[in-house]
Amino acid sequence: MTIKQFKVSTQAKEQLIRLKTRTGIAHWNVLCRWAFCLSLRQPSPLAALDGAADSNVEMSWPVFGGDAHEIYLALLKERCERDGLGGSDDVLARQFRLHLHRGIGYLAAPQAIRSIADLIELATGVGEGDSGALGSDGTEFKAGAEPGLEG
Repeated sequence: MTIKQFKVSTQAKEQLIRLKTRTGIAHWNVLCRWAFCLSLRQPSPLAALDGAADSNVEMSWPVFGGDAHEIYLALLKERCERDGLGGSDDVLARQFRLHLHRGIGYLAAPQAIRSIADLIELATGVGEGDSGALGSDGTEFKAGAEPGLEG
């Protein structure tokens, strides 16, 4: 297995706590899956991560992915290959961390996610009104659209 354990930054932990409160989703790994997939969906390159993995939120890869952990790893490998980064263990671990933190930033943007219904709207692009927000990199993000692209 490529990624055994990982931690999130203190900032990401605080964002996840707020997301747990807003959505009622009790488990870190579920929110992390949403964040990871949301980031994978974005075509823009990843920015370097400033924060260290310094929080006490740590989980194993099988806990993160649950029964679908092999699918999440395949998605990560595919994205790394598509981005021309290769598939070494170091590349996969770094890119996973970057995708996870970018996705957490998107989900935690003010007014982006206020409920589980907002998560569904984000995933499907179907819902009431516009749930636009700014991503952690400052680009506009709307449900069903890529950040920075008009839809």
